[in-house]
Amino acid sequence: MAIIENTIATGSAGFQGNRDGMLALIARMRGLEERTRAASAAAKDRFHKRGQLLPRERVALVLDPGSPFLELSTLAGYMFDVPDADKSVPGGGLVAGIGFVSGIRCMVSANDAGIDAGALQPYGLDKTLRVQELALENKLPYVQLVESAGANLLRYRVEDFVRGGNIFRNLARLSAAGLPVVTVTHGSSTAGGAYQTGLSDYIVMVRGRTRAFLAGPPLLKAATGEIATEEELGGAEMHTQISGLGDYLAEDDRDALRIARDIMAKLPWDRPSSEPAAFKPPRYDAEELLGIMPMDHKRPVDMRQAIARFIDDSDFTEFGANYGPATICGHARIQGQAIGIITNNGPLDVPGANKATHFIQACCQSRTPILYMNNTTGYMVGKAYEEAGMIKHGSKMIQAVTSATVPQITLYCGASFGAGNYGMCGRGFHPRFCFSWPNAKTAVMGGEQAAETMAIVTEAAAARRGKPIEKEKLDAMKAQITGVFDGQMDVFSTSARVLDDGVIDPRDTRTVLSEVLSICREAEARSPQRMQFSVARP
Repeated sequence: MAIIENTIATGSAGFQGNRDGMLALIARMRGLEERTRAASAAAKDRFHKRGQLLPRERVALVLDPGSPFLELSTLAGYMFDVPDADKSVPGGGLVAGIGFVSGIRCMVSANDAGIDAGALQPYGLDKTLRVQELALENKLPYVQLVESAGANLLRYRVEDFVRGGNIFRNLARLSAAGLPVVTVTHGSSTAGGAYQTGLSDYIVMVRGRTRAFLAGPPLLKAATGEIATEEELGGAEMHTQISGLGDYLAEDDRDALRIARDIMAKLPWDRPSSEPAAFKPPRYDAEELLGIMPMDHKRPVDMRQAIARFIDDSDFTEFGANYGPATICGHARIQGQAIGIITNNGPLDVPGANKATHFIQACCQSRTPILYMNNTTGYMVGKAYEEAGMIKHGSKMIQAVTSATVPQITLYCGASFGAGNYGMCGRGFHPRFCFSWPNAKTAVMGGEQAAETMAIVTEAAAARRGKPIEKEKLDAMKAQITGVFDGQMDVFSTSARVLDDGVIDPRDTRTVLSEVLSICREAEARSPQRMQFSVARP
């Protein structure tokens, strides 16, 4: 055993300052999530009056009672719907996450029709594509609860129309991969969105509420002069009795969700084992994770202390501890599940990059998933490091990350700057899952460094022209650059752009990692061959 010894002074001013800062960030995050829930719940009377359930009520009913639900990308689109921090409603118009339906672990996606009638919000497309990607990679059946006004034509962008085709392509790919797509069409599914219903394996429609058509009555009349009611064009009874689009006719939302659960219950799908693995909890309190990470990414931190508070028995077998010591690699278990961990106590240097490369290859050889805990300002720079081959050895690490054959999970814990973001399996390298702690920062470099770099370049260019730049103009330029960088690097900016799969409370790290490791393990065990029950629609 290699127990990590505690070095954290929980009574120190530094710890308390970190804790206060982290709690403030968590409160801000939870406040935004609650704002989205409240905005949707404000439609409760309207929904209930017409006999419908709110979107989150639908999600709750389709999931197994008391089972875990890992909600994803709750901050998607923050500040992109309206540029007002006090009024923006994040979430992308979609409730999405991984949970259990009739004992089967599924990706569940629901249009948040309580907000703008379920119209796609900014970054809602990116969120949808990401959850579909996660379903494909992790071999998860896809359950979607559809009620959407479609795209907001006042915000039309041709690139969104073209990229939106990926949603429908992915539904076809899921089905072709043997992953059932079960859809409950609670309300409108119009125009291109009709294919969200049509490209499903099992389709449940609600009497008097479902609407699925390529052109609604106004467009139909404008285009052809034909006059028809919504029910005649695309109602549930027409589609289940005449067109054959719908497979099941439900009386209301509750009945539709019951049918969806019954469909899942009848599928010949392996259910996860309910037998608990034997493990010991961490020796240190997860509450202490609040005070370990500094709010200033320039301040040093021993990441072993963070690791000790979410791994089994705080038992960490470090790999190459004396070689490249600023890069930490080692083996641990989380709720009995093996994991390799790579993290940083500073910049990545040549020995650290070589050690990480070796460790990644060793994890692939033993089929051990890898967790990357980002806390680095990047690869070391300078004449000595260039001569030592920093580019070459950093490239080897990036190559190893790219070529890894095991699930890779990324957790942004502190800074994730420059090529260090790439070498530590940043979002661009398609980790299986990617989460952030509320204090994390992601950027090509720090704002001050970017400003100073451009100031040096500007002064040199001015000197070559024989016209030195005025200090006031230089200071204004530096302030502007610093503002641009600092305004995009925190999690409220990066998660809004779906550059992670969500921001998590550090105290929930063990629970979240245990859940995603189980998801990855089940996906690895599942046969790559197509399931025989994939449906070919007539």
